[in-house]
Amino acid sequence: MNSPVVASPLKLYDCCPFSDGASSVILCNEKFAKEHSKDYVKVIGSGRGGSPAALQGREHLTTIPSTKIAAEAAFKMAGITSKNVDFAEVHDCFTVAEVVDTEDLGFFEKGTGATAARNGETKLNGSISINPSGGLKSKGHPIGATGVGQIVEVFEQLTGQSGERTVNDAKIGLTQNFGATGASCAVHIFQSV
Repeated sequence: MNSPVVASPLKLYDCCPFSDGASSVILCNEKFAKEHSKDYVKVIGSGRGGSPAALQGREHLTTIPSTKIAAEAAFKMAGITSKNVDFAEVHDCFTVAEVVDTEDLGFFEKGTGATAARNGETKLNGSISINPSGGLKSKGHPIGATGVGQIVEVFEQLTGQSGERTVNDAKIGLTQNFGATGASCAVHIFQSV
């Protein structure tokens, strides 16, 4: 990539652009959803995790502890594992973040996420489709709207409204969003109806 170095080895195009944007969802019980729409999905798992914002206080720089905590809670609530997830929208604010996220979520063993992505395992309809929306580096990062924007993508995927970026036969989607260098993370798991 021919772009200026931001913080070696990351270059400009390894970093998501901050942008303006908005997104919204309606969160309601299933009875209300059935009465008012034919298109809805179920939230089957949700978790939140926290960890120190200061990077020097972390044991490793290749993991985001809050993601692991949030994912464990969400998978436990849903009664599934990462192997049951068809696709995920992850917080890829930098190229390396997608690798760390997919490993911390359990899609790949530690140290293998970059190779998996390079080998096409994370592409649309790969072994686990990661960011079929294009992710933050593609669509931008409207802070405050990013997490809900990820949920909108999952909704569109699970209700057959995602057009050319459709993950084939997707039944379960996951979102992972963090802030403040991973001091806070939320993981949500959704299922088609």
